[in-house]
Amino acid sequence: MLNAIKAGYRHFDTAQAYANEKEVGEAIRESGIDRKEFFITSKVWLSNYGYDKAYASVLESLGRMELDYLDLMLLHQPFGDYYGTYRALEKLYKEGKLRAIGVSNFYPDCLSDIVAFNEITPQVNQVETHPLNQQIFAQENMIKNKVQIESWATFAEGRGDIFNNPILKSIADKHGKSTAQVMVRWQVQRGIVCLTKSSRFERMKENIDVFDFELSAEDMTKIASMDTQTSLFFNHQEASTVDLFLGFLGRK
Repeated sequence: MLNAIKAGYRHFDTAQAYANEKEVGEAIRESGIDRKEFFITSKVWLSNYGYDKAYASVLESLGRMELDYLDLMLLHQPFGDYYGTYRALEKLYKEGKLRAIGVSNFYPDCLSDIVAFNEITPQVNQVETHPLNQQIFAQENMIKNKVQIESWATFAEGRGDIFNNPILKSIADKHGKSTAQVMVRWQVQRGIVCLTKSSRFERMKENIDVFDFELSAEDMTKIASMDTQTSLFFNHQEASTVDLFLGFLGRK
């Protein structure tokens, strides 16, 4: 994370399930940069769902990071008592412990549901978004509900040999950029908050060097043709996915 800060990053995405919240807080302090310069996101894990447990778990997350507030806290998955959990986030938001609240992996039906029956609309929905799963309809639904789309798996984690995709390579060659930079720029132009990850310093710098070129309408149309409208990881609306996450909790 210190290398990422050195490369210019200030937005960092962690989660209770990642077991690295403590290290995130340490890196912020080690950097010597004012806390206010950072945007820190974390997520409540399923084992902490339910109003009381979620409320306590967020305070524990803050304690691990030694922070007074988080810029954004999300529900990590759309299972279990996500209503009680979300209402705990609403309370923490009102108390100033959270500057923004939202959800992750919520499909349009679940998102519309939680928007309709809660006081505070989720500010963010973090979902798998990349050229092979573009979330066009999901983004339209988020715009309608005034929810900001944020991506995870921006590069599809390399699946589908995406870095060598001929459409992306031809566009990258035209602009003198990498296929990774094209994918980031594509999200920027779609109004998506784009999360990237890399352990290599040069890649970190490359991934944010996307503001000196613009994809043409033709480029965007070509990338649109890549959409399979299918997750490369798991479909949260399938019973097998529910079973998978219940397994993580020792309930299957």
